[in-house]
Amino acid sequence: MSATISITAEKLIRLVGTPACPAIVDVRTEEDFKKDPRLVPGARRRPFGEVDRWADEFAGRSVVVICEKGLKLSHGVAAWLRHGSIDAETLEGGTLGWAEAQLPMVSTAVMPAADPKGRTVWVTRARPKVDRIACPWLIRRFVDPAAVFLYVAASEVASVAERFSATPFDIDGPNVFWSHRGELCTFDVMLDEFGLSGVESLRRLAMLVRGADLDKPQLAPQAAGLLAASLGLSRMYSDDLEQLQAGMLLYDAFFRWCRDAVDETHNWGSHAPKAAARRS
Repeated sequence: MSATISITAEKLIRLVGTPACPAIVDVRTEEDFKKDPRLVPGARRRPFGEVDRWADEFAGRSVVVICEKGLKLSHGVAAWLRHGSIDAETLEGGTLGWAEAQLPMVSTAVMPAADPKGRTVWVTRARPKVDRIACPWLIRRFVDPAAVFLYVAASEVASVAERFSATPFDIDGPNVFWSHRGELCTFDVMLDEFGLSGVESLRRLAMLVRGADLDKPQLAPQAAGLLAASLGLSRMYSDDLEQLQAGMLLYDAFFRWCRDAVDETHNWGSHAPKAAARRS
């Protein structure tokens, strides 16, 4: 188990949105949460006073515990988790420090209600290609890591949404909030509504998704590659959830390119023998 008991916002933001991100648990009091009802991306709300009841949910995971200021609540919960052999740290400065550093936070104003297990449940058309893989990736990496996605026949989306308390997305229909708006695809809409449009790497990724999803490769050269990879996955997998799992890795890679590698090139010339070596 790690000997450290805290993590800086600077270090945590580099993990957010990646598969290596620890579970993030927000244990602010209801009063503190109402002051700023936003979440660190990927965070889940849990009551601090019931840590012994929900701790097993995070068994085998690394956890970062967050309260308003990074003091007693988060330290106490993290200590309880460590008592249960769960590797737990606190976020230095809490949500106040995170917000003061102007780091991204997720709006809960439009967050769908969670099911009894604390998960958001979403439903869309079967046989996804671009938007219906990109949006689940965004939700699981930045909004709700435990989100459930139901892929059903297009004609049944509305009925399934009603019967199973699921939120429809990327489908036309009356009162469908999460869908295309004008020239924006559903991924763009989610960035805006969840308050993530200020994240430069996600804006860059949105451009690729829009170009691939709306057949506008001129928006970004990489959009054609994303479309090709997406269509390839749709041919490789007949099971939509298996395709989603594979697509998570695809979008992880494109996100890291958008965040860390846009200026990098692969130049075989850099590996060529030097002139002097060739003459010798």
